[in-house]
Amino acid sequence: MESIRASLGGVGNITKAGMDSISYRVTSLKDLTQVVIPHFDKYPLISKKRADYELFKQVVELMNRKEHLTPDGFQKIVAIKASMNLGLPDELNTAFPNISPLPRPLVQLPEKIDPHWLAGFVSGEACFSIIIRKSSSSRTREGERVSLIFRITQHSRDIELMQSLVPYFGCGQYEFVTGRDLGNFGVKNFTHITEKIIPFFDTPVFEGS
Repeated sequence: MESIRASLGGVGNITKAGMDSISYRVTSLKDLTQVVIPHFDKYPLISKKRADYELFKQVVELMNRKEHLTPDGFQKIVAIKASMNLGLPDELNTAFPNISPLPRPLVQLPEKIDPHWLAGFVSGEACFSIIIRKSSSSRTREGERVSLIFRITQHSRDIELMQSLVPYFGCGQYEFVTGRDLGNFGVKNFTHITEKIIPFFDTPVFEGS
């Protein structure tokens, strides 16, 4: 987090968010306008989270024009918030019953995924798992079997992005998570992990980046 904060010019604050977690936040309108927004305009998101970013940027622009201090401007912000993430909390739904959510911006996948973007995406959203289970096979020692899984989990709205990783890596598959609005891109084949996944993250292209 300190490294991320430093890369953004030292703006924002890092605080403890729980027993085992910390939070990095930038709340200053000036820092959002002059540092955070220009960064993500230069290095755009490609998941559906980009739609939330574009809506967020609209609110920054409204606030810079002082429109949040007017009744009409404030209602515009409420309509934008209604389109983001989980929508409006109950108290705002009660206070603004006639607000219509603003249409979410369309997000299209780029023709080619930047490997640097993907490495950063994996840093925050993926896991490398070692699973040890009991096995009845006589070929395993101690009666246990070891499996490896590389997995990225995202909301089902990013199904197109997750499915595109199958041809990108040339392996793996996309699966829905039953009963939840989630989906996984996963690679379980040992040969694919050793010959495709590990070489991707070991590639010198990331050195010095």
